[in-house]
Amino acid sequence: MSDAYDVVVIGGGPAGLSAALNLARARRRVLVLDGNRPRHAATLRSHGFLTRDGVPPLDLRRLGREEVAAYANAEIQFAAVQTVEATPDGFRVVAQGVRGEPDRDVVTRTVVVASGLTETLPKVGNMRAFYGTDLHSCVECDGFEKADAPLALIGESADLAEWAILIAQWSSDLIVFTNGSDTVTEPEEAALASAGIRVERGAVAELAGGRDGFSGVMLADGTLIERSGGFVRPEWSAPLEYLLPLALDRDTDGYVVVDAWGRTTVPGVYAAGDITPPGPQQLIVAAGNGARVARALNRDLAGVPS
Repeated sequence: MSDAYDVVVIGGGPAGLSAALNLARARRRVLVLDGNRPRHAATLRSHGFLTRDGVPPLDLRRLGREEVAAYANAEIQFAAVQTVEATPDGFRVVAQGVRGEPDRDVVTRTVVVASGLTETLPKVGNMRAFYGTDLHSCVECDGFEKADAPLALIGESADLAEWAILIAQWSSDLIVFTNGSDTVTEPEEAALASAGIRVERGAVAELAGGRDGFSGVMLADGTLIERSGGFVRPEWSAPLEYLLPLALDRDTDGYVVVDAWGRTTVPGVYAAGDITPPGPQQLIVAAGNGARVARALNRDLAGVPS
């Protein structure tokens, strides 16, 4: 354990890189460990990020890594964190290198958890063929490009009706597919119907389309319902097994409980981005959250109240 840092940032997405950049500029010695498995890997374009509207998320991450790495007191490595343990002076972080990079075993005064979420798509076999191109999981990010088109919303979660009301802001031609689940209640279905939104409760066999893109939803009974695009409501989970030794408080959805500045219930451990309530956010929101956490962490290290 020869390497010692002021901060180890776990996760190299917008939240983690934004935190790392601001902490490097505060002259803290920073290490970013990124497992290189971004949730948005299938998305071709991100939207709503000022000066970067339309940039591919992978390019945004690459640019962020380059900006952080330009500081002599900051280091970035592709490595999957295996465990974080408390020590008398801070924390020990053990990580396994990926993409041919070495393993790491370091000590740090503080930790920023920004490792993001994993997602499970609805149980439709060929959904990933259209996910990130014609079907998206961020309404605010991609609603504008779907304006006035015949859209599908596919999901099995209890907030499906809320998603439908939001999507209707961009298109009045929307069908909600529950894939055989009962997650849309009868009162919700009635409210959606009054807004011109149809609910299709049948099981989905597969999605129709080819090289030209998504063209519709095929139900298990053989009915094809033509659509040109839409949204998917995944189930999100927080893979935080590496933090088990710290016993961080988490809410009922599995997100890390934090105060207004990103402090967790373990002193010296902070969290930023999608891993905190309310969960998935636009990239620019996650980046802003990372900067806010960096401010609080730096002031805490300096002994100045936030």
